[in-house]
Amino acid sequence: MSLTCAVILACLLGPDSSTWPTYGGDASRSHVSDVPPPANPVEAWRRDAGSNPAWPGPAKRDAYNKVEDLKSRLRFDDAPQPTIVDGLVIVGSSRDDTVEAIDLHTGDVQWTFWTEGPVRFSPYIHGDLVLVGSDDGHLYALDRTTGDEVWRVRPGPVDRRVAGNGRVVSAWPVRTGPVVVDSTVHVTAGIFPLEGVWVAAYDVHTGEQQWKVRHTDLPAQGYLVSSPQRLYVPASRDTPVVLDRTDGSRIGKLGGQGGTWVLLTGDGVVHGPGKTGRLDEGDQAGDELATFQGMRMVVADGRSYLLDAQSLSALDRDRYRALAVERRSLHVQRTALDAAIKAGSQDAAAKAAQIGERLELIAAEMRDCLLWRVEASHPHALMLAGGVLVAGGDGEVAAFSMENGERLWTRPVDGAAKGLAVVDGALLVSTDTGQVHCFREGDSS
Repeated sequence: MSLTCAVILACLLGPDSSTWPTYGGDASRSHVSDVPPPANPVEAWRRDAGSNPAWPGPAKRDAYNKVEDLKSRLRFDDAPQPTIVDGLVIVGSSRDDTVEAIDLHTGDVQWTFWTEGPVRFSPYIHGDLVLVGSDDGHLYALDRTTGDEVWRVRPGPVDRRVAGNGRVVSAWPVRTGPVVVDSTVHVTAGIFPLEGVWVAAYDVHTGEQQWKVRHTDLPAQGYLVSSPQRLYVPASRDTPVVLDRTDGSRIGKLGGQGGTWVLLTGDGVVHGPGKTGRLDEGDQAGDELATFQGMRMVVADGRSYLLDAQSLSALDRDRYRALAVERRSLHVQRTALDAAIKAGSQDAAAKAAQIGERLELIAAEMRDCLLWRVEASHPHALMLAGGVLVAGGDGEVAAFSMENGERLWTRPVDGAAKGLAVVDGALLVSTDTGQVHCFREGDSS
């Protein structure tokens, strides 16, 4: 996809000043908006939406591979993720099996819809519809104003219930956040490959099935990500699978480490965090280009902003990617020379030496791509909103300047801040205790 097409897609799918229609703000899960957060945020209200994650945290260590401080690769539902449109905050609950619509200004509940299982992923708002999946195995389309059911579908083969994650759920639960492109909503059902995992597409207005494909090696869990042509399906601890969006046929699989977090950057894909907190970046075909230590990334205006456990940094992404592509090409060339070098070719040895010198220069140039780095113990969530970076930490949320990393403010929250959303005049922060905090502009005097 060309850069021009990526920009057009972002304009079509990205949030406007009154809308944050899904987790990450758009089908790319970009976590980027032109709308700034409040400059002096004051909590206006909070709501206990409840949280009951499917999976516990990681083991303390991987003794076999001698790896300490493991990072969980299955933390897709440890906080409710609010969506916002026209003054309504819509949020699902994995504790109460509900979808609620909350008045953005007052915090009052406007309507409640009950499913028959945990709602683990952010609803996707499309026009007058709210699309939401549940562990009961169904994808629901609800009227945004009233919460009434418009249609429902069951992507799995039958309505069979089993014990799972401490609850009674479908044998084919919906464990991916739905994504809408044009008039098509994509969803999956099932997490056990031997039982079959279904990836399906439906008409967003009617629920009519457009296609459905059964997979036997795809434990689908995480937020679906879509470009105009491709659908990226997180595969639990494994690396995401790439499908053709028009018919569900498999294109390939991303390289690197696994994890349920995926970001489509327009010309590339970033995913992770792996078991050690590592983000892998590749092109849309799945070829790996670069690896970063970190938990979250946002990309805008030729820069990457990277969040790890102790710091927040900015990188000249365009230059870094160009160097990464050159480095990969040189490694391939040097590998191709190995046989000739072993055979005693002096010419091949000389070429390999030249390549080695260039690789050393590339390493230095890549280090120079770092624009700034600041201390920031906020590893859980990251958003770029109107030139301000907002990061979620344990017991607080913080804002930083995108220009130099200067800390602008911090505010306390109840729990680890793992969900962020912004609309005109309001910042929503959700935590692993199930709280949804709404911050609005305070008195600057």
